[in-house]
Order: sequence, then structure tokens, then C-alpha cells
Amino acid sequence: MSKAPKKNSAQSRPSQRSAAHNRPSQRAGAQRKATQKTAQTANTAQKADSDATAKDPANDMPGLRKSLKNRHIQLIALGGAIGTGLFYGSSESIQLAGPSVLLAYLIGGAAIFLIVRALSEMSVEDPKAGAFSYYATRYWSKRAGFISGWNYWFNYILVSMVELAVVGSFVQYWFPAIPAWVSAAVFLVIITAMNLMGVSKFGEFEFWFAIIKIVAVIAMVVGGLAVIIAKLPTQSGIPASFANWFTIDGGFMPHGWLTHGADGTWSGLLMALVVVMFSFGGTELIGITAGETKNPRVTIPKATNSIIWRILVFYVAALGVIMAVVPWNTIDGSSSPFVQIFDSVGVHAAAGILNFVCLTAVMSVYNSGLYANSRMLYSLAKQGNAPAYLARLDKRGVPRAGVLTSAAVTVIAVVVVFLWPEFAFNYLMSIATIAAFINWSMVMLTEMHFRKQVAAGNGPGRLAGMHGKEALDAIEFKLPGHVVTPYLVIAFQVMIAVLMCFSASYRIAVYAGVIWLVVLFVAYEVMSRVQNARLDAARAASKQYAKRQRN
Repeated sequence: MSKAPKKNSAQSRPSQRSAAHNRPSQRAGAQRKATQKTAQTANTAQKADSDATAKDPANDMPGLRKSLKNRHIQLIALGGAIGTGLFYGSSESIQLAGPSVLLAYLIGGAAIFLIVRALSEMSVEDPKAGAFSYYATRYWSKRAGFISGWNYWFNYILVSMVELAVVGSFVQYWFPAIPAWVSAAVFLVIITAMNLMGVSKFGEFEFWFAIIKIVAVIAMVVGGLAVIIAKLPTQSGIPASFANWFTIDGGFMPHGWLTHGADGTWSGLLMALVVVMFSFGGTELIGITAGETKNPRVTIPKATNSIIWRILVFYVAALGVIMAVVPWNTIDGSSSPFVQIFDSVGVHAAAGILNFVCLTAVMSVYNSGLYANSRMLYSLAKQGNAPAYLARLDKRGVPRAGVLTSAAVTVIAVVVVFLWPEFAFNYLMSIATIAAFINWSMVMLTEMHFRKQVAAGNGPGRLAGMHGKEALDAIEFKLPGHVVTPYLVIAFQVMIAVLMCFSASYRIAVYAGVIWLVVLFVAYEVMSRVQNARLDAARAASKQYAKRQRN
């Protein structure tokens, strides 16, 4: 680079001497050359700007494949909140609140809808892999991105750990001789291989996993309605009717809002909210997929708004029909309420069918978890919050290192479950329990910072350069009631955390959550100091090198 100017300077001397005889023509020629050079410089700058945008570490889009179609996103959104928690865990919430659990699902569903709307507001304007972690770094602080990203990653590691640990029990229903660890290993390898095939394959597998779960729920609702309308006999001998919500064992709210029982336990609608909220885990996957969606401005709003009827159909309608056919006070958790209602319509193979559906649900959870975790590690690495090797993509546009690293850590976690199950379920899962609330709170806080940055002229894409009300009005998919809703949702989550302290089984999760946050803060400070020390050392070495060159 240093030789070119010298050469040009030497070549210019003859032209300078001849220019003395014809200055006007030289000036005209110089002006033409200057104009051409300016145009060339502008084109070069535009190309460089385009190249820089493509290579910008903060822009983690270009290497990823935008292969997820509208049908993939819609079904991922539909199936995201349908898991073993609905098929088996709904028994616990029904016992806590009776038929009023339907209100609990509506209240909790409204909160989740606002959380996903807040995430989607950012995803539509700035679709990136890593979603809330990227947004926290971009619009809040690097520390916030670190905490948000690693909290989410570890949460899904623990969720995957439990799902793979129990997959053996579903396989043993048909093949009791197969050890649980063999089933866990086989499914882990299969799903990890699926994630390495490319994002379109992930979307396709998740599409069909969701179809199976959705068909199972719809079949249950239709079967239950058939029993009610045709007035078919039931196993309990009590005629199937929606009136059963109000007439059986204390009516619609048998335990009120909050009741302290003689055995020292708490029940009621508010306590059911604690269980209900955990069943909605996975809905935030919509935001993670935005970075690999073909048309996020159209697809993401559709998927997000579908949450409302999703909750109405797959939770409220399903459990409403169940409690109309099966008396709520007989749903004690000894068997799935879905099995009980299939038995009521004469489908005695219900247990086997539900076992298959739950096996599918487990595979879906790990499939989604591995996908989300690999993209989260990719995003964290782009932010400088994770090792650089995790930002590498293979020829399919898959963050292979992120997939394999997440799978390897999940293997370790599953081994821990088999060797020390009490430690895994009592302590590790306590972190997973509270991590979801940390994640949702971070989404709402980040949305507020996002709006501040947009108003200040630091918005993404088409919002860049706009200021104040003009910029905020230009946001395409706004969070409803954005002035107050973030505060309401955060207050709601604080209330849930307080209610968790009322239950011995959930209290430890609150304590674990505090410790977990401290660990994340300390980890960030350590990482930050190490990075700063390396930068200081690099600067010092650079100065010494420059000094030696001058001497």
C-alpha cells in the first residue's frame, strides 16, 4: 500500500511541467477526473458499506439460511406450548383450582401473549438469531445480553435433560427390556443428526411433531363433545355436561383464590397459576426462528397472534371438555386426564396412543431445544459473550459447533440424572423452573430499552435515523398498551415468584434463581475482565512494536 503513492507521484511530475503551458485545459481535465473519482469513490464506499453490513459481527443473519416457511413457523408456534405438561401436568393444576383452572389458563395465557408480542415487536423490525439475547446486547448492554443468552441456554439444557431422561419410560411401555439410558442415547443421536441437516429439515421434523400433538388434542376435544352431545354413559356414572363445572364438589372455584389447607398446603386459583405458567414454556421459540424465516414481517405477526386461539383451543377448550366428561375431583394424577376421556368414549387403547403422543412431544422438546440452544450460542459468540468457535457455520448454514456443544453438555446432564436423580430434580430443575421467569422478565425489560433506542434514532433497518414519536409510530408490530404492559407483566411475574414461596416444592426454585443470577453476574464480570486484560496486552504489544519500528 505504501509504494503506490510514490509511483503516482513520480508519474505526475511530467504532467505538472507541461501543465504550465496549458493551465485552463489542465483545470478542466482535473475537474473531470475529480468528478469521475468522486463517483468512483461513492460507488466504492457503497459497495464497502454493503460488504461491511454483510460481514458485521453484530449482523448474524447473512450466513444463516432463511429456509423456514410460513407453515413451519405456524406449526412450530402451535406445537411449542403443547407438551407433556398439558397431557400429564394438567392434573396438578386441576386439583389446585378445580374448574377455575380455566381462568388460570386465560390469565396466564394473556401474560404469555404480551411477552411474545414484546419479543415479536423486536423480531419483526430486527430479525436475528439469538432473539432476546441479541436484542439485550444491541439495545441494552452486553451484560444484559450475556445474562439473557446463557440463562436461556442453560434452561433448555436442563429441560432437554429431563425430557431425554424420561424418554426411556415411554419406550419401555412397549419394550420393557430396553434400558432407559439406551433409549435416551438413541433419541439424542437421532435428533442431533436431524439438527445438523439444516434448518429446513428442523422445520420439517418440527412441523410433523406438532401435527401429531395437535391432532391428539383435537381428537380428544371432538370425542369429549360427542360424549356430551350424545349423552353417552361415562365411567363415573355422572352424566357428561358443562354444568358439572358448577355442581361437583364445591362448584367452579372450590378452593377460592387462595386457600391454606389443614395439611399446611396452599391451593386455589392463584396457586394454579404457578403450574399453568410453566406449561407455556417454549412459546418464545417464535423469536428465535425469526432469523431464519423467509418473510418475518408477515410470518411472525401471524404466528404470534395465533397464540390467543391456541390457548383457547388447546388449553381452555381441551380442559373444559375433560372436566365436563370426567368429574374434576377424580382427576388425581394417577393417570392422564386425556386417557380418562378416551376411555370414556370407548377407545381403550388410549394409554398406548397417549404414550406415542408423549414420546413425540419429548422428541419435539429436545428438537426445539437443540435448535434454540445452537442459535443462542451462535448469537452469544457474535456478541463476544461466548467462545468465537461457536460462531462458525458449515456449508448448510448450520452452527455445527453450537449443535454439538449443546448436545455434548446435554449428554453430561442426562448422565447426572441417571447417577444422581435426587440432585438433578431437586436442584438443577429448580434453576430451570425459575430460568423461564428470568427469561420472560428480560424480554419485557429489553423491549423498553428497544423503544428508548428507537426514539433516540438508534433503531434497526428502516427505523435508523428516525427520532421520537415518528420513530415509535413507525414500529410495525407494536406491543399492545406498550406504555404500561411491560410493567404489568413484570409485576405479574413477581407475584408468581412470591406465590412459589408458598409451596415447598417450588420454594427452592426461588432461592436457586437468586443464586443462579449471582452466578451469571459473576461469570460476566470474570469474562469481561479477561477480555479487557487481553485487549490491554494486545495494545501494549502493538505500541512496543510501533516504537521498535520508529527506532
